[in-house]
Amino acid sequence: MLKVIPLGGLGEIGLNMMLFEYDERILVVDAGLMFPEDFMPGVDLVIPDFQYLRENKEKLSAIILTHGHEDHIGAMPFFLREFNIPIFGTKFTLELLKEKLKEHGLLDKANLNTIAAGQAISIDPFCVEFIKVNHSIVDGVGLALETPEGILIHSGDFKIDPTPVDGQITDLIRFAHFGQKGVLALLSDSTNAEKEGFTLSEKEVKKTLEDFFQTCKGRIIVAIFASNISRIQQVIALALKYSRKILFSGKSMLTNVQIAKREGFLHFPDQEEIEEKRIDEYPDDKIVIITTGSQGEPMSALARMVQGTHRNIQIKKGDTVILSSRFIPGNERAITTVINSLYKQGAEVVYEKVSEIHTSGHAKREELKLLLGIVQPKYFIPIHGEVRHLVKHLQLATDMGFPEDRLLLATNGAVICFENQTARLDGHVPTGRILVDGKGVGDIGDAVLKDRRRLSEDGVVIVLLAVHQETGTIVYGPDIISRGFVFEEQARYILDDAKSLVLEILEQTEAPLDQGEPFLKTEIERRLKKFFYNVIERRPLILPLLIHV
Repeated sequence: MLKVIPLGGLGEIGLNMMLFEYDERILVVDAGLMFPEDFMPGVDLVIPDFQYLRENKEKLSAIILTHGHEDHIGAMPFFLREFNIPIFGTKFTLELLKEKLKEHGLLDKANLNTIAAGQAISIDPFCVEFIKVNHSIVDGVGLALETPEGILIHSGDFKIDPTPVDGQITDLIRFAHFGQKGVLALLSDSTNAEKEGFTLSEKEVKKTLEDFFQTCKGRIIVAIFASNISRIQQVIALALKYSRKILFSGKSMLTNVQIAKREGFLHFPDQEEIEEKRIDEYPDDKIVIITTGSQGEPMSALARMVQGTHRNIQIKKGDTVILSSRFIPGNERAITTVINSLYKQGAEVVYEKVSEIHTSGHAKREELKLLLGIVQPKYFIPIHGEVRHLVKHLQLATDMGFPEDRLLLATNGAVICFENQTARLDGHVPTGRILVDGKGVGDIGDAVLKDRRRLSEDGVVIVLLAVHQETGTIVYGPDIISRGFVFEEQARYILDDAKSLVLEILEQTEAPLDQGEPFLKTEIERRLKKFFYNVIERRPLILPLLIHV
């Protein structure tokens, strides 16, 4: 029996991780992260739960990385701390991974193996062929897995751009080849399954960008995802065409540009790049700044330019700032704050909602139809997306005439079984989201998040009591301290009434306080919670502290 088990990526954007299990062997595809949602205050990032892999550690054979985006390789440092198995990926993907592993001190531990699109390797009992796909990062691949049960196609993240600027066309001929051989199941990217039509070509984006290079009289500042090498190459080409020097800003931008140039994915003469400290040596109309910060990230290079905290570059009147990316859901407020600040400082701002200066890296509905049509799988399983994306992708397949009994809506942890050329959903394995906060991995649970949300919404009230350790009598207090709850000078009466309530509770407590401490803390918390809600309709976090002296 062949089992396909998603540990992440089916129900959210990001967290992509999938297992292929057969004959006591498990092949892992991708280990991605997702960034915290609004209800996760203080959390740095989220990774998949590896519990099922821990339980089957002896079965792990290898991990394949389809491309270098964080939602596909971001959890690798945490994965490698527990599972030292061979890693397969394309040249650029592994170079990005190396930089990440260096930061975590894990590079020496990693068993890295470079593969290329068109290559096939044997990872017993699977034969895996890597199929070139076009995406918003270079060197991405889809997978054709030949298994004892049949051929499975994993699309990776892809789009079908007939005129890519980097020449990396999605290899539809190879997908069609496997379609003619007979494909048992297709697992296909669903991120843009709601969007009609075809994805805008990168060539069209270049035309829009060129309009600004022709008309702008001041500096041009382009904020791009540091991983979008093909877009960076377009801006470089326009800079060279219009005799502008190129300046890269932002740690990830500098790192990725260095890697991409070294590996042959970026091309420009060294003398055309200038350092930040030399920016004042050139006229404004002879400079292009390529930077990070298109999502309004507070510590990004663009944000620091806006805030005036960047060491060498400040925004000034006459600048044209192009945010060449889409607004990722959840980042809208941060992005609009940056846009408004740029306008206040006299810059002209161009972004997705006012000009076609970005295109997605994910296939829209017509492209998804095309892949389904040429692969013609027996079974279809949508992957990579929220539930609404997966359902829309299934509806698209239904509209194309695929029988409903051949369409599988899976969720994270679902076990998809293939046996004798038939497929079924058969149970679940442990899965979930592990929260990473600083150096802590998995030590933040629902209770901590609930407390953090309460702190952020209604603040904290601390009730301080000092109790004699021998007699159990109060020697100090109660003293009530609040933070983020009310302004103490203006609402002192509320805290004074709360203090009176605590005194009342103490009078009603018969046992010595050192013996009845758990009951007393619970009673103070319960009564104060009710009191504050009745008086001011707020629910602060209440912390009774009894100090023994």
